[in-house]
Amino acid sequence: MDVELIFKIAAVGIIVAVLCQLLIRSGREEQAMLTSLAGLIVVLTLIVSQISGLFRTIKQLFGF
Repeated sequence: MDVELIFKIAAVGIIVAVLCQLLIRSGREEQAMLTSLAGLIVVLTLIVSQISGLFRTIKQLFGF
């Protein structure tokens, strides 16, 4: 796993946290929830691509 991936996930988390706080303080709780959901989807997309690469590597390693 790359350190770059961890930094990307952390950056998304920081941006989403700041946006959520700004939206909550301005009275837009629904948009804050959608922002956090979008951040979760972005992070899951990053992780799924890495897991896919892991499975491809394992498949090549065992010759399936």
